[in-house]
Amino acid sequence: MSNPILVTGAAGFIGAAVAEALLARGDAVIGVDNCNDYYSVALKRSRIARIEAAEGGARFDFREVDFSRRDELEHALAGVDLKQIIHLGAQPGVRYSLQNPGAYAQANLTGHLNILELARGRGTEHLVYASSSSVYGGNEKVPFSVEDAVDHPVSLYAATKRADELMSESYAHLYRLPQTGLRFFTVYGPWGRPDMMPWIFTSRIFRGEPIPVFNHGEMERDFTYIDDIAQGVLAALDRPPVARASANPGGSKAPHAIYNLGNSRPEPLLKVIAIVEQACGRKATLEMLPMQMGDVPRTFADIAETERDLGWRPTTPVEQGFPQFVRWFEEYHRLA
Repeated sequence: MSNPILVTGAAGFIGAAVAEALLARGDAVIGVDNCNDYYSVALKRSRIARIEAAEGGARFDFREVDFSRRDELEHALAGVDLKQIIHLGAQPGVRYSLQNPGAYAQANLTGHLNILELARGRGTEHLVYASSSSVYGGNEKVPFSVEDAVDHPVSLYAATKRADELMSESYAHLYRLPQTGLRFFTVYGPWGRPDMMPWIFTSRIFRGEPIPVFNHGEMERDFTYIDDIAQGVLAALDRPPVARASANPGGSKAPHAIYNLGNSRPEPLLKVIAIVEQACGRKATLEMLPMQMGDVPRTFADIAETERDLGWRPTTPVEQGFPQFVRWFEEYHRLA
């Protein structure tokens, strides 16, 4: 396999979609993932099987690897020339970080450092990595801009993603390692995660169970469809930042840029619930609850720099994306 692109978290929601998008345009991909049991391992393996069966699947090489273990990572990739890396693997979830903080330190801090060292050692020409809109914390100014201060995270998950950005900045400064950090905003769509709102709401509606509605429904989210996100990652990969006298987006003068990938249209939670209800063909019972620890009432991406530098703008409205998720959900559970 010549000039493969390494994708970490390849069995994950975003990683699998990005791997498929790379294969569809003719790239070769090495995917790594430890396939842990944070959520259904069967779902993760189904994603891998889907990639292998997709167009170009012969150019996909999956290796079950825990990238938070440096020796294991280096051994699995010994002798592989890695000019481009897309680092999407992480321990996700704001709420789970309250229960198992050690998992976030291991995967998101040690794991990110291991990828930085791998990239430095292999002379990687561009490392694209996943950050999160969670880094904006309780910012009241909207829309959220990459120029905003992000030094007051309201969850440990957010703190680890901000720490990743800072580690990447140091490596860009010290070693001139070109890097792009992407702050994802509430990604949803087919093959999504069972711990996320679309899956929870859809499954409970079909089972006739009440759905939890936090902050009594006074929530807005910048929901971003998975296909749009995958194209945004590829757009970033193809445009590595350079060092310059005037700062890159995110404030670095080193070859390190940070961009928002969001729909740039916050949607009221109750509106989205109504769309899901219509797609399911039945009404939901709403369980109104207070705000959860670590959560925020609103997310809203400013994507001006993303449009300007990467030529990316999402095209999928929630009125289209959520029904597509519900259709996939029904089909997946008939086949599973």
